[in-house]
Amino acid sequence: MYMDVIADFLTRIRNASFAKHNLLEVTSSKMKEEIIRVLLENGYILDYKIEKDKKRIKIALKYYKGKTPVIQKIIRISKPGLRKYCKYKDIPRVLNGLGTAIISTSSGIITDKQARKKKIGGEILCYVY
Repeated sequence: MYMDVIADFLTRIRNASFAKHNLLEVTSSKMKEEIIRVLLENGYILDYKIEKDKKRIKIALKYYKGKTPVIQKIIRISKPGLRKYCKYKDIPRVLNGLGTAIISTSSGIITDKQARKKKIGGEILCYVY
């Protein structure tokens, strides 16, 4: 039986943010590191640190003043049993442009806005808002 490690990773982020944890520690992989990089660039998390010797990633979660998590929803779209690909013209707008779609493209893992700008499509990994 195959386990979807990206869905598990996104669930850990979702659960930790709603439990109001400041730090989250997950196992490392290149895909997870790239998703975390995109989340940091778009202001969804405070910071992250990759520990190569232990193969772990430490993530500092971000909250608004009232301890409301910045990441309200993080939803896995493309699953191992049903992959979701789209051309750059068909890339969906998450929450009418207020959210972010994270897309795996030939140029690496980027946001929906960057994919439209570069005019490349790919696999829609998840929505964040």
